[in-house]
Amino acid sequence: MTIAQLRAFLAACDLGSFTAAARELEISQASMSELISRLEEELGLPLFVRGGRRLILTSAADELLPHARGAVSAFQNGFNAVRSISALEGGVCTFGVLRNASYYDLSDLVERFHTRYPNVKVRMVGLNSALVAEAVASGELEAGLVVLPISEPGLHIRPLLRDEVLYVSAARDPDSGPATIEELTRNKLVLYDAYAGWRDSTRRQLLERARRHGLSLDPDIEVEHVETALRLVASGTVNTIVARSVLESPSCPEGLTAAPFAEPLHDTLALIRRESTALSPATQKIVEFAEQSLRDRSRRLRRRA
Repeated sequence: MTIAQLRAFLAACDLGSFTAAARELEISQASMSELISRLEEELGLPLFVRGGRRLILTSAADELLPHARGAVSAFQNGFNAVRSISALEGGVCTFGVLRNASYYDLSDLVERFHTRYPNVKVRMVGLNSALVAEAVASGELEAGLVVLPISEPGLHIRPLLRDEVLYVSAARDPDSGPATIEELTRNKLVLYDAYAGWRDSTRRQLLERARRHGLSLDPDIEVEHVETALRLVASGTVNTIVARSVLESPSCPEGLTAAPFAEPLHDTLALIRRESTALSPATQKIVEFAEQSLRDRSRRLRRRA
């Protein structure tokens, strides 16, 4: 059984005739028939019912079809990967990043990748983690970086960095100790990522914690960007929650008090891709760039901790 035979088989399945399949593969109809006949001989079973206007798949063909697709796809992915070892001279990279990627040393990710591989087209989408997960699961994006947890099935998840989430206020006494979920729910609260709402990964953790304690969580203000939320907190009227990396950035407003939660809360950043699907060479390279940035960031966070 050869890759050429499997390609011929797949083309016949998809196009419904040997003539159309031969045209698609740019071979003669005689060569096409020969490839299918040899494959049937090796299997000892017919793959098509011939004679009608369109080929009909036999039960043997139905069984072979998913394995043939996997084998041809694996072969093509391996071929592409070997060709890309020296340099990427084309292709498209599709990658999703969490909205606050710039706080994790990822703001220049595209610039670094494009400098190294100038002939590769890049499509990088910055969205809330829940939306990145949906785009990867649907095939719109090949891979992405998200904050866990996510709900989309069929994804391979590799955690890379854990960042503590803190309670942030302008009016709280710095010496009052760790924050509690009860304190969070009884004070005025602003939350960001308004579009994603309670699908947002950090919000989901908060909501689950509040429910475990029999509490309701209802923000007074919802905005889209964490920077807007922090400016509102700096005015002294509301409080929020934010990851340590965001709070320690140079752009964070002054005069804020941050406290860890008595029951620690963390954002876990992870790389996701579809299960049983190999990444294209271009996307694999940008994944490697992102992984290295997050590993470096994780080491710095551990040293500070």
